[in-house]
Amino acid sequence: MNARVLIIVPTLNESRHIGPLLDMLLVEAEALDARIVVADGGSTDGTRDIVLARAVEAPRVVLMHNPRRIQSAAINLAVAQFGDGVDYLIRIDAHGTYPDDFCRALVAEAEERGVASVVVPMTTKGHAAFQRAVATAQNSPIGTGGSAHRMGLGSGPVDHGHHALMRVDAFRQVGGYDETFRANEDAELDFRLRAVGHTIWLTDRTGMIYYPRSTMAGLFRQYFGYGGGRARNILKHRMRPRLRQMAPLAILPVVLLAALSIWHWAFLIPLALWGVGCIALGMHAARKHYPEYGTPMVLSPLVGWAAMIMHFAWSSGFWLYLVQRPFRRETV
Repeated sequence: MNARVLIIVPTLNESRHIGPLLDMLLVEAEALDARIVVADGGSTDGTRDIVLARAVEAPRVVLMHNPRRIQSAAINLAVAQFGDGVDYLIRIDAHGTYPDDFCRALVAEAEERGVASVVVPMTTKGHAAFQRAVATAQNSPIGTGGSAHRMGLGSGPVDHGHHALMRVDAFRQVGGYDETFRANEDAELDFRLRAVGHTIWLTDRTGMIYYPRSTMAGLFRQYFGYGGGRARNILKHRMRPRLRQMAPLAILPVVLLAALSIWHWAFLIPLALWGVGCIALGMHAARKHYPEYGTPMVLSPLVGWAAMIMHFAWSSGFWLYLVQRPFRRETV
């Protein structure tokens, strides 16, 4: 492989993960003759010290300050400072787990396919009970709507996937990430790449493992942001969303409608149908993942509950963005 590669790792308080991750990436960087840029958003947990220690031992590692803290800004800044003369950028999430040849497999796929972007399937795993329930929901249609990169649906062109590799010239052609997006910035960039004729290729050569939020509050905040980001993306590009993306919009109205049950019990029916549906689909997902995630009878209710939090948070974020949009000032 003669391609020139830039590996970018956005971080913010990732001291538990960054050391082993850099050890793995350094093997990749040696094989690809690549630079590793850790774009740190102001960590206070020792992440920066770990990176600086690695940089002393391995000059391929560079620590860069990311004053805006968010991941999209980290990638943009790293490409601006280190992207000249580089063919590909590879985005690495510090809280994920990767195969030892992850970067090499991505470059091989990009070289073979001649595409602007290679995205990867993402398998979600958990440790404690609630995190396992979230992972089970996110690995099944109840939590993802059947998106290709979440469901392991093979390889081929897709509208969107988990960002892994991009050609630097294509990234710069469309202006990089829109830093006014705090969530859904990856899907927004994918839309612009496809709009100018580039292909986004979902590979089956490699993938990543993602560890989801481990608390209900953290999960709600994450999906609330996803919902607001999706609303903004649709309005910015006047997109026609797919049914699987729009179905959760009904959830907030269903919850609000239930408040009218003080006048008649029938207003509770949509809420009850949603709840029962989530529990039933959660039971099915728990049985499917039984070998890895433990006793289905224990996990099943939690899977449905996690899905309900995700649906309600996404719907709430979407609707709140629509309501507040006339009063927003979007700034970078």
